[in-house]
Amino acid sequence: MTDLTGFKADFNRYLSREISLKEPQNLYAPITYILGLGGKQLRPILTLLGCDLFGEDHKKALDAAVAIEVFHNFSLVHDDIMDNAPLRRGHETVHEKWNLNTGILSGDAMLILAYQFFENYDAHTFQQLAKLFGKTALEVCEGQQYDVDFETKTDVTIAQYLKMIEYKTAVLIAAALQMGAIVANASMTEQEAIYQFGKNLGLAFQLQDDYLDVFGDPKNFGKQVGGDIIENKKTFLYLIAIENSNPEDKALLRTLFANSPENSNEKIEVVKTIFERSGAAQAIKSEIASYTEKANTILEKLNLPQEKKALLKTISLELMGRVV
Repeated sequence: MTDLTGFKADFNRYLSREISLKEPQNLYAPITYILGLGGKQLRPILTLLGCDLFGEDHKKALDAAVAIEVFHNFSLVHDDIMDNAPLRRGHETVHEKWNLNTGILSGDAMLILAYQFFENYDAHTFQQLAKLFGKTALEVCEGQQYDVDFETKTDVTIAQYLKMIEYKTAVLIAAALQMGAIVANASMTEQEAIYQFGKNLGLAFQLQDDYLDVFGDPKNFGKQVGGDIIENKKTFLYLIAIENSNPEDKALLRTLFANSPENSNEKIEVVKTIFERSGAAQAIKSEIASYTEKANTILEKLNLPQEKKALLKTISLELMGRVV
């Protein structure tokens, strides 16, 4: 199968069968709720595709795909708590719909559930998957801590920021692809190449998310637009704007990002204007294109059928198309 729609349909059937509402309902209802909100489901689809790329039936990677999706949503539940975010995919976040304690506990349960899905593989595959997953999960936590630290840090560099988003976002996309390759018994060289492809794709994806947080349409974005500005996050946009702005705009940006004004909407509009005037908005688009190109260069070197490479390129182009 080489149809991404088919991958998604197979994945959702399996997810619905394996993740269901059970007792105690107050633990599992938030899990089925957050997973039921859907989203692009990029990571599990990449796991299935990673398996298919190397000649194995993608359905053999369904357990690994569910593990990736459950873990990803666990991280979103806890991220939303830390960010005090009201919306996720256009709906109430778990801690808003239920309460803080439920969000924490249900998130913890999701992390454990994710690991359990690897138990459905043979011992050798289980060991490889669990090792990669453990490494990746810890990096995601490190990336989240960097993100929190940067909110109050005044001297964040672009290199530090790129490392943060690599850990927080890109490594999970990379691991998703490699897990599919592991299930397909791909060689270590092939696994490393597909991982690097995924990492560059993930960096492009997160930078795109940063752009949409400021300039996206809330109806399409599914999250609160301007959330990063309200939270004083030093994103790529902010760091480039600080580098390129005139002294007045630079001083205003630093003042705005050191406080939490009563009128958040006004703060968002002022910052958006500075991001555009400084060239930061265009710079991030160029960076997204650069990482997407790096990913596709790696892909071209892999010894894979062209129709399968085309599927991965479709995902890359979709990322580029998310700019609105």
